[in-house]
Amino acid sequence: MWASSELFYSLFQLHFIFRTYHVIHLNILSESSMKNSSSVRVWDPFVRIFHWGLVLSFLLAYVTEEDILPIHTLAGYVVTGLLSLRIIWGFIGTHYAKFSEFIYSPSTIYQFLVETGKFRAPRYLGHNPAGGAMIFMLIASLLLTSVSGLVVYGIAEQAGPLAGLMSGFPLFFSEITEEIHEFFANFTLLLVILHVGGVFLESLVHKENLVLSMITGRKRASNSTEAM
Repeated sequence: MWASSELFYSLFQLHFIFRTYHVIHLNILSESSMKNSSSVRVWDPFVRIFHWGLVLSFLLAYVTEEDILPIHTLAGYVVTGLLSLRIIWGFIGTHYAKFSEFIYSPSTIYQFLVETGKFRAPRYLGHNPAGGAMIFMLIASLLLTSVSGLVVYGIAEQAGPLAGLMSGFPLFFSEITEEIHEFFANFTLLLVILHVGGVFLESLVHKENLVLSMITGRKRASNSTEAM
């Protein structure tokens, strides 16, 4: 498991190096495009804080594992709290933050991926069909990671919000749940890598710094030929 952790930690390092390079590399291009066209506010402050807070807390939880249990547990609580708030915000939040704005049919998602492979997918101000599907998968995977972690913590350590409910469960159930916990943690990491790849591809195709937009909240305004 430690070798696996080192591997995924290295992947996370590459992820953050890429993010930093991506911001620097496209910053000039983004600033130039903002001068030549109007920009609009797309991502509200909560969505941006949630996004980067989730990145940091998931990274911290992943690299610490059970080796530094207090930090791992604290980071897991932060992940769970952020997810809970994001789910609420998905129903009552701003326009582009609402789940209803990026629910697409499987056929629409498939067609978008086909067009993406041909480098001619339409640009969306909010989440595109593939991005919307990824958001739902990440939320589901992170929720399963968080809940299974709370179950393990409740049985093995007799601590946490589920400790009372888990007090009568045998220890082997904790071992099974821990395997589930690790599986979904690794699966979440895989989704993150795919997400970063998608961000990189879309940024190149549409000549827009999507990482910077998740910092400033602003994107280039759509023209009449682009999807909203």
